[in-house]
Amino acid sequence: MAMYIRVKRAKTTYYIQCDPTEAVLSIKQKLHALIDELPTNQKLVLRATQAVLDDSSTLAEQGVENDAVVELSLRQGSILSPPQPSSSSLSLSLSLSHTHTHKHTHAHTQIHTPIPDCVYSFSASF
Repeated sequence: MAMYIRVKRAKTTYYIQCDPTEAVLSIKQKLHALIDELPTNQKLVLRATQAVLDDSSTLAEQGVENDAVVELSLRQGSILSPPQPSSSSLSLSLSLSHTHTHKHTHAHTQIHTPIPDCVYSFSASF
């Protein structure tokens, strides 16, 4: 019977479809596909009981039910790090440039005068 669990880290929630008979290691492998962190660098904690989930046990054996909230910590170096508050950062940059050649006609002589490049730029950080 399929169910969903909510895996939370900082301000991100992953909805993982799973089966109560799946091992926690299987859930970590699904997360690996989403967050590019190896299962060995992940620690899952059932929020309701604050129990660290064992990789070799099934979700049902550890009391993980449909719509359960599981907290994710990631290993940095050799120490597991708890979720860190994230700050949104967005940077935009736009730059346009062009050169015009202006043509002057005086009697029988044509003079081509280049106009300097115009550069426009915009940047913003949020």
